[in-house]
This record gives sequence, C-alpha cells and structure tokens, in this order.
Amino acid sequence: MVRKIAKCCCECSKALTRDEIALSKKLIGRNINEFFCIDCLAEYIDCSVEDLEVKILEFKEQGCALFL
Repeated sequence: MVRKIAKCCCECSKALTRDEIALSKKLIGRNINEFFCIDCLAEYIDCSVEDLEVKILEFKEQGCALFL
C-alpha cells in the first residue's frame, strides 16, 4: 500500500486540507510544488480568508476538477 505524505504550508508548516491545496493550485498555478494554508494564501495575495472561502465554494459550484 502506498502512503501519502501530508502536504504542509510552505510558510507556517501547518498541515493542509485538500481544498487549500486545490486553491493554491488554482490561484498560483497547477504545476507548483509548494502550497499555502488559507491564512498564508490570503496574506500572500492580499485578500481576506472569507474571500478565499467564497472562492472555494464558487469553484466547487462551477465543477472545477481541482475541487472534486
């Protein structure tokens, strides 16, 4: 059996959720190797966490493959 290695935020080392990984890929680029937690991503792109939470819901409603 293959074990998955947990991905961590490249800024604060917090364990990431699938949505946080997907959001990093969607907003920064699909080929990235370092990911941000939602708090650090909000700071990185200068917006609020609430704005990013709304975007996650929008991307899911649009059927974005990253958020399935």
